[in-house]
Amino acid sequence: MGLGGRTTSRSSERAYASFGAIPPPPPILPPEVGNLVYFASPACIATLASPRALCEITRMDLSAQLRSTIRDIPDFPKPGVVFKDITPVLADGALFRRVIERFADELKGLGVTKIVGIDARGFIFAGAVASHLGLGFIPIRKKGKLPWTTCSAAYKLEYGESVVEMHVDAVKPGEKVALIDDVLATGGTAAAAIKLLEQCGAEVVRVEFLMELGFLAGRANVGVAPVLSLVIY
Repeated sequence: MGLGGRTTSRSSERAYASFGAIPPPPPILPPEVGNLVYFASPACIATLASPRALCEITRMDLSAQLRSTIRDIPDFPKPGVVFKDITPVLADGALFRRVIERFADELKGLGVTKIVGIDARGFIFAGAVASHLGLGFIPIRKKGKLPWTTCSAAYKLEYGESVVEMHVDAVKPGEKVALIDDVLATGGTAAAAIKLLEQCGAEVVRVEFLMELGFLAGRANVGVAPVLSLVIY
């Protein structure tokens, strides 16, 4: 039985007919869940039609679609590393739009006035979300890439350290911001970005990632701000 249609399988009709009744057609559900197929009773389908249940279904559907679209590239950028390639997500206009809409929906009602993106792939998602919500966009860049007066924060790498920077006038004291990046790995870069924003007086109310490498436990390094990852490996 498809959620997006009004048909009932012949086998189900025969089963009902044996008891002297043909079942009523299932309810028509919104198209955003039409690509999901369930084998359930009409009562169960009616339950799934509630707004909260539909929201959970579409969220699971988005995660599954991302998982099937993100491409594994073995031995890149060095032997033994499996790189998660997000370019197929970006190339799929409908999927990319769903990602941006989901990020944006999670920020509604939080009083966010700026969207912050981390150099470089974070710019893709943060800039699109800022445009979608009609908010300003702030780039956090690697050291030496910004042209004006900056504040900076360092974070540790496997060998040595790196530095991220932001213009000193990018945020105002007390301003609520959301931080968006493509991937949460060890959490070092995100933690440095949050530290940088807080040093400048901003309040980071939400941190969002397209994907998270859960086995690296980076979420523990991000801090107290709520974290959303659309797909977790």
